[in-house]
Amino acid sequence: MPLQPLQFFDPPRVQVSGDVSIHPDAAIAPGVVFLAPPNSRIIIAGGACIGMGVILHANGGAIEIEAGASLGTGVLMVGAGKIGANACIGSSTTIFNASVSPMQVVPPGSLIGDSSRSATSQTESPEESQNSNHAPSQNSHPPSDAIAQEESTAVEEEKTNDEELEEKVDPKPPGTPVYGQVRVNQLLFSLFPQRSSETEK
Repeated sequence: MPLQPLQFFDPPRVQVSGDVSIHPDAAIAPGVVFLAPPNSRIIIAGGACIGMGVILHANGGAIEIEAGASLGTGVLMVGAGKIGANACIGSSTTIFNASVSPMQVVPPGSLIGDSSRSATSQTESPEESQNSNHAPSQNSHPPSDAIAQEESTAVEEEKTNDEELEEKVDPKPPGTPVYGQVRVNQLLFSLFPQRSSETEK
């Protein structure tokens, strides 16, 4: 899933609703939304960095962002939870009723705390799945003559493809420049101009 770019806001602003406490040393980017309905609270500690387009929606508890924590652009946090001190949350991450430990790094686009997807739940028993995998169906096997004919055609095609590849692959003569070597040399010259003047002497 590609991460969507954020749009700039004109004029830049931060929306605060409800019981929200923001330390004066916290860095808040434009387009941030803090929503704390009744019986909920949001606390932003000093040194926290909240990226553009972050939405913190407390619900049934408190959301606390500890000192030094960084939330990347487009982070969505819903429910109650805590982002530990100096934790780093990657952009476009979604957090549902969960906490992140101090010093933890969360990659961009992560989904944390979603209990709707459970890998352990199965709807059918192992016996049912074994029976369904091995159940015979009518006309599931083609005639044996057709199979033999398909196999011989596939083997012939494979041989001709191998022969064509062997003919096309020629070893490179020594001293052939590697693709991109010119560009690398240009880059080195632009980064280290004194190096080229030393080699010319």
